Amino acid sequence: MDYDHNKALLLELQRAAGTGNDRCADCGDPDPEWASYKLGIFICLNCSGIHRNLPEISRVKSLRLDFWESNLIEFMRNHGNLWAKAKYEAKVPPYYYIPKSHDCLVLRQQWIRAKYERGEFLDTGVCHDPCSAGSREGCLWKLGKGRRHFQKRQFLLSAKEGLMKYYTKESKAPKAVISIETLNAMFQVEKIGHNHGLQITYITDGQTRNLFVYHESGKEIVDWFNAIRAARYHYLRTTFPNVPEPELIPRITRRFVKEGYMEKTGPKQKEAFKVRWFCLDSQERNLLYFKNPLDAFAQGQVFIGRRDEGYEVRDDLPQKVWVKKKKPVITLVTPAREFVFICDNDRQQKEWMDALNGVITQL
Repeated sequence: MDYDHNKALLLELQRAAGTGNDRCADCGDPDPEWASYKLGIFICLNCSGIHRNLPEISRVKSLRLDFWESNLIEFMRNHGNLWAKAKYEAKVPPYYYIPKSHDCLVLRQQWIRAKYERGEFLDTGVCHDPCSAGSREGCLWKLGKGRRHFQKRQFLLSAKEGLMKYYTKESKAPKAVISIETLNAMFQVEKIGHNHGLQITYITDGQTRNLFVYHESGKEIVDWFNAIRAARYHYLRTTFPNVPEPELIPRITRRFVKEGYMEKTGPKQKEAFKVRWFCLDSQERNLLYFKNPLDAFAQGQVFIGRRDEGYEVRDDLPQKVWVKKKKPVITLVTPAREFVFICDNDRQQKEWMDALNGVITQL
């Protein structure tokens, strides 16, 4: 009797309006089915796994499968997600990346640890300004030439100077000096093959340059990521002082909206199709293609304008173009030429067409 009654009370609390309990306290996923009875928050299955590894600060139970004592129900009633947010997220800096359910594990782990274990965002904590938070120095493992080995390199980030540099062991001068104006960072766990893999991109001599790095410590790599975001935020806030904050935040760092293999032919559309790795950057409106996913430089890129400027995506071939393979195709129409791509299957074709159309239709 108590089991069913208490479960009903708990599910009522989870659905209660004005509590924030209807979404995971950590990643925002809807309808969380787990809870931390030590913190008084409702969380999703994935975040509950992270909490389970923090027994000193959090203890979890299933809302439906576990028995809840009456005193725990009362504790949950007196706390809840909005209460926890006001306490543990009181001073989250505007540049700090708050992960969602689709983000990689290390981002979600460090967000949860930063909140509850280290108390980084408590009201009593110190909130560092973007200029100081965007300054960092330390070693990262960087993928070297030939994509065979990672080598330890010294990195220096300075929001005040507007630069990021890295050094090899042999040279006193920096191997590269990177402007924060074009600097970007995104986690690429699968591509790099490491749970803490980070891809850093920037523009040099008019070309997009990729650096692939990692650190053994999850905290260290996430701290680097947020330091880059702090430096970028400082640059954007200083350069565009009149731009509203909600418009500025999405431009701090960005992910590619779509990545993957397709085949492409040359400008005459008579050349043999070759497999290439494509990355779609919606913010810069560029479709970049590489021979290999971990190449430092792209083999080329296609700018994607708006529909009223003559850009279009079709699911058929241009006239007089013929392909041997009976696979789905995409034709990207630009004012200068038509680009033809071959996909492995219908699902891949649809995903790429949706992504490309998303860029063409954005303002």
